[in-house]
Amino acid sequence: MSTQTIREKLGLRPVINCSGTMTSLGASIVVPHAIETVAAILSQWTEISDLQRIASRTIARLTGAEAGCVTASCSAAITLGVAAAMTGKNLAAIEQLPDTKGLKNEVVIQSGHMVSYGAPVEQSIRLCGAKVVPVGQATSAYAYQLAGAITENTAAAVFVVSHHVVNYGQIPLKTFCQVAHAKGVPVIVDAASEYDLKMFLDAGADLVLYSGHKFLGGPTSGIIAGSKDLVAACYLQNRGVGRGMKVGKEGVAGVIAALEAWEQRDHAGVRRREQNALDVWTEALAGRSGVNAIIEPDPTDNPLDRLKVWVDPGKARITAWDLADRMARGDNPVIVRDHEAEHGYFYLDPCNLHPDEEYIVAEKLKSELEAARVSNEPFISDFAERALRNEQAALNWPD
Repeated sequence: MSTQTIREKLGLRPVINCSGTMTSLGASIVVPHAIETVAAILSQWTEISDLQRIASRTIARLTGAEAGCVTASCSAAITLGVAAAMTGKNLAAIEQLPDTKGLKNEVVIQSGHMVSYGAPVEQSIRLCGAKVVPVGQATSAYAYQLAGAITENTAAAVFVVSHHVVNYGQIPLKTFCQVAHAKGVPVIVDAASEYDLKMFLDAGADLVLYSGHKFLGGPTSGIIAGSKDLVAACYLQNRGVGRGMKVGKEGVAGVIAALEAWEQRDHAGVRRREQNALDVWTEALAGRSGVNAIIEPDPTDNPLDRLKVWVDPGKARITAWDLADRMARGDNPVIVRDHEAEHGYFYLDPCNLHPDEEYIVAEKLKSELEAARVSNEPFISDFAERALRNEQAALNWPD
């Protein structure tokens, strides 16, 4: 019997993920119950509509929604939710999209929420033919601006919950829902990587969208939860623009299993394991010149912490982004959360580690920092040039 791992068989590097629930890294470690369920259903014929009904009941039980369905991703769920708000359950209108003639087709969204999660949020809205209407400015939005942006052509209001959005000067969700509902407009919340499955519906949202493959630990998928009529209209988009976003039996069954596992998960035990990793890393970095590590809570109030690693290039002889790049290179890469590295720091996220990987990360941190300390020349590159190199690398795929 071969002792090769699946990554070795495919010729993939054995990545250690300290970045988080990132799609580019495979999103999450799928929970055993979901793996078993996916494997079991792959060889069986399944009536997808019945399987989705079971998913609907499961989603409703965990979220408090009236109904739910599963789609290809949370990005797909944004498009389907907006499409549903425009067409309802009108089959002719569903087939008409992305032509929105005769339909309400405007979608309001705060300017500070028009971010990229790997693709622009507004593109997911526009895919079904909707028109994006920004509210306020990037760093400030007010209830009166939202009310003023809503017209007789407004189909929906989208609210994004993410570490990417501007985290000040925005309209709170409860107020956002109150203003939209006063105008008869449904609210769609993109909560792709959020832990709490009930709070957004409790705050007044009509549809809430989650990734099934992030904290839940399911296969790649999106979860739609909300009012029965809107969820049904989302599901019916599979007869139109949603056809290319359909999810297979393995995806639906895997989400059901992941939700079931979520109910049984030892969340306190998970937090203890994460805290241990943070402690290991903090100790490894303690006393190192030019490095300051602090534990920081999740910015969207998920119940988890990350280690924020500040790097002073004058003392550490390496920049935050160069340290991140050196951690990621070679045959045993460690990928850190470096989307803000230009400000002189990156994060270490402990939520996707396999057992004992925190010690490997600690050793690599110490090794790279020591290499910079003893080098004849400091490891300091130009951040702008790095950004251009990354763009070029994307354009060079598949080479």
